[in-house]
Amino acid sequence: MQREIIAGVDRSARSRAAADWATREALMRALPLRVVHVAPPQSLDPVEQWPYRPTAVADHVVAELVERHPALRLRGESLTGAPVPVLRAASKDAELVVLGRRGEGGGAGVALGSTAAALALDSAGPVVLVPGASPDEGPPRSSAGVAVGIDVRDPAGAALDFAFEEARLRDARLHAVYAWRLPAHAVASPFPVLEEDRATWEDQEVQLLSDALRPWRTRYPDVEVLEDVVLFTPAEALTHASEGAELVVVGRRSAPDAVFRELLENCRCPLAVVPA
Repeated sequence: MQREIIAGVDRSARSRAAADWATREALMRALPLRVVHVAPPQSLDPVEQWPYRPTAVADHVVAELVERHPALRLRGESLTGAPVPVLRAASKDAELVVLGRRGEGGGAGVALGSTAAALALDSAGPVVLVPGASPDEGPPRSSAGVAVGIDVRDPAGAALDFAFEEARLRDARLHAVYAWRLPAHAVASPFPVLEEDRATWEDQEVQLLSDALRPWRTRYPDVEVLEDVVLFTPAEALTHASEGAELVVVGRRSAPDAVFRELLENCRCPLAVVPA
């Protein structure tokens, strides 16, 4: 894997927000940044392309970033083809790919663009989706650390590695979120769950979370960790955690489901999706 960060851009303000996020990440990691724009095939009628000049998009973003961050190592690149396969191929050679959660093609009310969704669900490496900077999505908010979702019975090691390292780089607290469920027999019972039973089950889940995190706590002794066991669905728990986070990290399952897409659509801060 080449040690560089890729920012996928188009003409939208959302992609500029993603490029800004990628810039901060590159500076923090002391890595070069590659700004990539994927243009449609040149077989299109020139009239249809005007005033859209594909070769200029990446160069314009690079010029803006160089002006603000002269010490940043970066280059622009214009590629031709369908965005998803082209960016997927590029992600094989990058440490991290950063995109806007939706691009210039996303209409009002569309929370997640098709390119962002496809890459998040099937990229070779970590992908970060950055919420847009359009008026309806609000101004940038202050941050309060990194949040990571964890399944205590099957921890996603790559996601936890990524999350702990991001917290270390930021000198920030890591919020480890575990969404647990009541036992099947309690859910199926027609009777209310007794409070003492619920407390006992929750105590067991708290211990499981502590045990699952122990190897990473040992590896990252300087990272403060807030362990959080909540009786929500995973998407609900992480969406709630994202309200006060700088970054949410989640491991990508081999078969993404509706719950995973719900998080992709509703996360309120940048979301890192890390494959196994």
